[in-house]
Amino acid sequence: MRRLVALPFAKSCQMAYQSIRVRFFRSLVTTMSLVLAVAFLSFTQAGNDIAGGLLAGGRPHFTEALAKAGYEVQPGTAGIASSSKERWIIFLSLLVCVVGIINAQLMSVTERFREIGTLKCLGALDRFIVRIFVIEATIQGVIGSFTGALIGALAAIAAAMIKFGIASAGFIPWPEIGSTVLIAICTGTVLSLLGVLYPAIVAARMQPVEAMRVEQ
Repeated sequence: MRRLVALPFAKSCQMAYQSIRVRFFRSLVTTMSLVLAVAFLSFTQAGNDIAGGLLAGGRPHFTEALAKAGYEVQPGTAGIASSSKERWIIFLSLLVCVVGIINAQLMSVTERFREIGTLKCLGALDRFIVRIFVIEATIQGVIGSFTGALIGALAAIAAAMIKFGIASAGFIPWPEIGSTVLIAICTGTVLSLLGVLYPAIVAARMQPVEAMRVEQ
């Protein structure tokens, strides 16, 4: 008879959480790279949202201040989009973040050869190993993305008030800011998951004998 090995989802979450606790500083470095990338994304987009809100307010002094601040203000437009330079910088920062996550996760796999080998010897299937890594990445992604998105949005609001004065607070488009924060959180979480896929597959395909034979 074929033996079915089952690993409860709650147990997978517990193992992922314990792994993060044990490797807290390595996880912190990985998460901080995600925080910085998402914060930059959130800051740039939230800044454009605020500038669009000021432009839509129709106050001439805000329009002049936006032009002096370097925004591309065009008559008849209700919003301000990111420039091609900003988009490229954001893309490169997110790309560097993904590469950093992949590198950190590959190092984590190397450190956990014996752990992975033990799990596979006890009957853990490939999908169980992948699930543990994916849950770890999800936890780090959600926490890091939320922190980065919040920091970026708050920094953009503070910068707008410094540039355009306290009166600009009345023209801040809060629904757009909320959407920007949500998009940044989703983007960061997806990037974290993309960064862990290859290391997770490498760990899952590892043969138990080879993993147990590695000297730590």
